[in-house]
Parts: sequence; structure tokens; C-alpha cells
Amino acid sequence: MKKIFAILTFLTLSISATFAQRMAYVDSEYILRHVPEYTSAQKQIDDLTKKWQDEIDNQYAEIEKLYKAYQNDHALLSEDMRRRREDEIVNKEKQVKDLQRQKFSYGGELEKERARLFQPVQDKVSKAVQDYAKAQGFDFIVDKGSQLTFLYVNPALDKSNDVITKLGYKPNPSLLQGN
Repeated sequence: MKKIFAILTFLTLSISATFAQRMAYVDSEYILRHVPEYTSAQKQIDDLTKKWQDEIDNQYAEIEKLYKAYQNDHALLSEDMRRRREDEIVNKEKQVKDLQRQKFSYGGELEKERARLFQPVQDKVSKAVQDYAKAQGFDFIVDKGSQLTFLYVNPALDKSNDVITKLGYKPNPSLLQGN
């Protein structure tokens, strides 16, 4: 009987130790808004996107002018000249679509530039979260901003401001989502 009691006691203590893990969460988007390198990288990406989009829009406007000129001259052109102008318009459209894919598609230049600019910042924040978790004895820290869905979150478990402080910045509550 004592043996069974000892085993039950051991199992109870083991199970309760398993559930005694410390957990917290952070909001990575909120943290990133406090990191100047992130906002600078975001501005660079926005500027690059605008530059490339303007370039593409200008080329489409040029194609539109070519098409209108073709429509105006259509009746005056020989069959051979019509085919050449149509081919020119089609080729220019293909070039612009290729440029658009090259810049904005999956694996395109924008995605590569985004990874190049944001990866160092994300690594810095990730290291700060890991260091904070180790220093404070947390077993789990999850990201509120990721794909996880929280039905309820105790605000006392939010350690985002602590991570921002660890990164050397001052938390700014006005940067919270929805403000």
C-alpha cells in the first residue's frame, strides 16, 4: 500500500511540475515599431515599391499612347505596317509584364530586398526575446502577432515592453495596434 501511495505521490508531483511552466507573450509588430532600423527599412521598401510601380505605370502609359496612335493611323497603314505596330505593342506589353513579375512576384526583387533589410532586425528582436526569456525563467514566449489566435490573454503576461527596454528603446503605448 505504501508503495502505491509513493507511486501516486510521485506521479502527482511530476504532473504538477509539468504544468508549472512559466509562459508569456509578446507582440512582435508592436516591438518592431519601436526599432528605428525597422521603420527605416520599411521606408526604403515603400520608396522602392513606389519607384518600381511608377516605372511600370509609365511604361503602361507609353503603351497606351502607342495603342491610341495605332488606332488613329489604322486606316492609313498597310497590312504589313499594321502587323509591325501590333507586334511592337504586344512586345512592349510583354516586357512590362515581365518587369512587373521580376520586381513584385514571389521570389522577386522586392521580396529579396525585404528579406535583406528586415532579417537583421528580426534576428535582433528574436535574440532579445530569447535573452529575456532565459533571464526571467520563462519556458515559453509566444508571439501575439503571429498566426496564433488568442481567445483571451491576460495583459500581465504581455512582455513586449520589457523586450523593447531590453533592446534599448523606450516603450511608446501610442504605437499599440488600433491607436
